[in-house]
Amino acid sequence: MSSALKSAEQSIAPANNLDAFWMPFTANRQFKSRPRLLVGAKDMHYRNAEGDEILDATAGLWCVNAGHSRPKIVEAVQKQIAELDYAPAFQMGHPKAFELAARVAAMMPGNLDRIFFTNSGSESVDTALKVAIAYHRARGEGTRTRLIGRERGYHGVGFGGISVGGIVKNRMFFGSLLNGVDHLPHTHDREKQAYSRGCPEWGAHLADELERIVTLHDASTIAAVIVEPVAGSTGVLMPPKGYLEKLRAICDKHGILLIFDEVITGFGRLGAPTATEYFGVTPDIVTMAKGLTNGVIPMGCVAFDSKIYDAFMDGPENVIELFHGYTYSGHPMAAAAGLATLDTYKEEGLFERAAELAPYWEEAVHALKGEPHVIDLRNLGLIGAIELESIPGKPTARAFDAFLKAYEKGLLIRTTGDIIALSPPLIISKAQIDQVFETLRGVLRAVD
Repeated sequence: MSSALKSAEQSIAPANNLDAFWMPFTANRQFKSRPRLLVGAKDMHYRNAEGDEILDATAGLWCVNAGHSRPKIVEAVQKQIAELDYAPAFQMGHPKAFELAARVAAMMPGNLDRIFFTNSGSESVDTALKVAIAYHRARGEGTRTRLIGRERGYHGVGFGGISVGGIVKNRMFFGSLLNGVDHLPHTHDREKQAYSRGCPEWGAHLADELERIVTLHDASTIAAVIVEPVAGSTGVLMPPKGYLEKLRAICDKHGILLIFDEVITGFGRLGAPTATEYFGVTPDIVTMAKGLTNGVIPMGCVAFDSKIYDAFMDGPENVIELFHGYTYSGHPMAAAAGLATLDTYKEEGLFERAAELAPYWEEAVHALKGEPHVIDLRNLGLIGAIELESIPGKPTARAFDAFLKAYEKGLLIRTTGDIIALSPPLIISKAQIDQVFETLRGVLRAVD
């Protein structure tokens, strides 16, 4: 065999080998011993390599809000790649990025009308944190550099995001992270909130801990507070009634920017365009991603109050105002996907559909009370959580077993710790909701 032919065969061979891909947030050895490969998707279902249909109860990873392979979005991406595959966003532009920014800004309440494009939720968070600190400096308050996150918060995997985040496994392996970060206590107390429908009655007072942190560090050192309105990846934790309002009031009192991380809750998940609108509490900055493009092309964005943008618009007009950005900010294909996604949401009334289905979804979630191993149930909009009792000495094992058994029964769920998290595409039908929970009922009765 010639050396050229041998080299060609070696380059082809890895195509059927699972070793090379170091998979994210995955038990790599377990997966590669029993692969779960998805090869197709349409509307509410995936199709795996064995040809089985898998009902998607997680909208992929909280992102496929309009369902899979939707025609308008597919057509928009196909057309865009033939028309303009890439355009730089540094000192140049293309029309669709400006159009999408205007469309997103029109969805936002208050003065959240300046949109900065990123490529992911993690980048959106790091962008928000950087701009928050730079904003205070631009206003002559350069001592405001401290960032306040929350225990059990998830804000992506950049150093900024894991620094303000509060999930131990996401933090413990990566050194000391950013300096000058503090954390609010999380809002979940199962003893006082178990089986709450929607937002729990107990817990608004936990926002007052921000006053303690201000007393400890002094407001003149604090740039921003960042929270998820609904904490998703930590296990679906709803804000206590009045909690977000208290945070807003305390931030206003001390001149601190309030950031809502809406990477999960943005674009219809609660039956409104954003959790900001749903709860009627307007922050200074909102981070988004996932549902912006229906997961089709990676894209995120940050909505800033115009006062933040205006603070940078000083000095000669030819000078760069913000030294921050990404090669793929406002990418043409992502912008095309985003515009078609927003059209799909609007034309099919998907945000309104989610609101209409929410009561039916709530009943389905709470009908699992009393099933084996269930110790709590939570819901809001089209989000649900089923918290399972941990097996002593084997945390996460029971939920992972449930994940595998659900997949075998043709249902895709997501687990975090010993919590099953559900977030289906907004096109789900009542019959499919019934299917999700009947399957889960059988799974819960089958796991050890």
